[in-house]
Amino acid sequence: MTHIRVSEAAELLAVSPDTVRRWIDAGRLTATKGAGPALVDGTDLARLAEEIAHPAPVGTVTDESARNRMRGIVTEVKRDGVMAQVSLQAGPFRIVSLMSREAADELGLDPGVVAAASIKSTNVVIGTPGSPA
Repeated sequence: MTHIRVSEAAELLAVSPDTVRRWIDAGRLTATKGAGPALVDGTDLARLAEEIAHPAPVGTVTDESARNRMRGIVTEVKRDGVMAQVSLQAGPFRIVSLMSREAADELGLDPGVVAAASIKSTNVVIGTPGSPA
């Protein structure tokens, strides 16, 4: 079992040490108190970190910096434990995206779903076809 000092726990959660102490007193965090400084249970701290890490909702995105957007239909989704490979047919173009399985699940990406691909890359490779023989 990992134990973390109150000051380090506060730093990890981006709160004050007093807040961590109040959470200990309220039973929201488990800590050991003895002759030395109080130590927070690491597993309990990880649980609380996930619990309070809810960013503000983004809302509807009406514009973004990506200029290459294509609307299409999802034709295939291959999921494993961590990742997902999503194929989108946008007119004559097949676009394949690798993303976390969590993202694919949250977006509800399955064959038949209408979706849009936004493509923004720092590397774009362009080739020319060979001359006919």
